[in-house]
Amino acid sequence: MKMMDWIVKLLQSISWIELLVAFGIMAVFWLFRKLFTKYFFTFVVQKLTRAEHAAMWIKGFEKPLRIFFTVTGLYLAIKYLLPSPWSINITIDRLYRSASIILAGWGVYNVSASSSSVLEAISKRFGLDETSMMIPFLSKVIRFIVVVLIVTLVGAEWGFSINGVVAGMGLGSLAVALAAKDTLGNIFGGVVIILEKPFSKGDWILTPDVEGMVEDITFRSTQIRTFADALVIVPNATLAAQPITNWSKMERRRVSFTLGVALDSDRERLQTAVTRIENMLIGHEAIHQKTIMVKFKDFNESSLGIFMYFFTKTTVWAEYLTVWQEINLTIMQILEEEGIKLAYPAQRVFLEEKPGASGVASKQVW
Repeated sequence: MKMMDWIVKLLQSISWIELLVAFGIMAVFWLFRKLFTKYFFTFVVQKLTRAEHAAMWIKGFEKPLRIFFTVTGLYLAIKYLLPSPWSINITIDRLYRSASIILAGWGVYNVSASSSSVLEAISKRFGLDETSMMIPFLSKVIRFIVVVLIVTLVGAEWGFSINGVVAGMGLGSLAVALAAKDTLGNIFGGVVIILEKPFSKGDWILTPDVEGMVEDITFRSTQIRTFADALVIVPNATLAAQPITNWSKMERRRVSFTLGVALDSDRERLQTAVTRIENMLIGHEAIHQKTIMVKFKDFNESSLGIFMYFFTKTTVWAEYLTVWQEINLTIMQILEEEGIKLAYPAQRVFLEEKPGASGVASKQVW
């Protein structure tokens, strides 16, 4: 009944002229919103196409500004109709200020998107590429802060004390930190990985636990696709505490092995074969010329060891194996032409017979 009495009393106090003026105020702001959207906004954006940051800010505030014009027209119309001494004016003012805070926060929220030119400029300044998770992380942090500020300012506008909320959040944060210690550790590990950039999406990495291609990096874990096509999800806290070998960062790829040849190989032919192999590597277009070593190095029980150490120019796994195969086939050809045989496991067995009737011992060697 009190509400009905209030409405009746309000209608009785408003004349038709005042009502028409109020509708006129709303129509003016609605028309201004249309003109702003169709002409002024388009003109400003076209003029600021070179200033990407300014254009991004204007686009982010486009919808909030449209709604702001409508809300302002409605607010002024209601304020014009209501008598000044009415207590509901205080509520109307609070509603208008709260709406203005929300709309302003909405605009900043739009500008803080991870795809905005502002954050892209930050990423270029710090040398971050498109695979970095730092920009999405900054976007989420900024948006969270914006939402918290909006709620805080609106709450303060309506008389809510935020001191108790802040204190409660402090105690709640402590409880959450204790309960989610591992999760927070993974998040901090993700931050370390993103900042230090030991690897990026698509890199081939090796850790003590897993080897494969990095498919995705989040703030809790890293997804690694192994060469057996299995997907391994490694917590960031574990990954950040381990030594990581990033094979994708190699400028060249190493080949190192010892080739065993027969013990009875001819010395001069062996020297010729070693020289030919070294010259072959020096003239090979797929071999990096800075470090090439081919040396007769080892005397083993069943072989003579030729040590080979060089690098391929390519680091791609398939191309690397193709080059190594070509080198091995050429080495086999050189050894065949020089009459050098590859070593195979062999043993010398000495058989000793017991003394015969004559008392003389005989010995056979194999």
